[in-house]
Amino acid sequence: MTSSKSSPFLIRAGDTSGGVHRAQHPWNDKSDITMNELARRTGMSRAIVKHAVIPPGKEGFVYHSHIRDEEWLYVLSGTCTMEIDGGEFEMGPGDFAGFPAPSVAHHMRNDGEIPLVLLMGGEAHDVEIADFPKLGKRKVGTGDKVQVVDLPEA
Repeated sequence: MTSSKSSPFLIRAGDTSGGVHRAQHPWNDKSDITMNELARRTGMSRAIVKHAVIPPGKEGFVYHSHIRDEEWLYVLSGTCTMEIDGGEFEMGPGDFAGFPAPSVAHHMRNDGEIPLVLLMGGEAHDVEIADFPKLGKRKVGTGDKVQVVDLPEA
């Protein structure tokens, strides 16, 4: 029997109150992703879980890798091309990609004709370090502070 009672530890299907935001990465003009924050809304602080939608012809963020935070995504509907460590891979419903830290660089784009719907998440450390190898940049985030530096020459 399904109950309609509410709980701070439960988000009902279709409940987008207080958790939906649209993100467009400033370094990628094709970036466009709408995310419904799930984990934070239930009080979780160490894990990140989001329901995300990328429109046709748009992309996730920017080709990047994480030094400390693991990251994953699971395709619910639609298709995408994942660039992983320089190779391209088609993904569709039921496909999962996981990136253990330190991760290889990765990025997704919706080349399909319908919205790409994902469940995505990872870890939330106090310090986040992400590299953007195609841009030669490193982002270091601590709390609300973000610093971007040039990657050292290889």
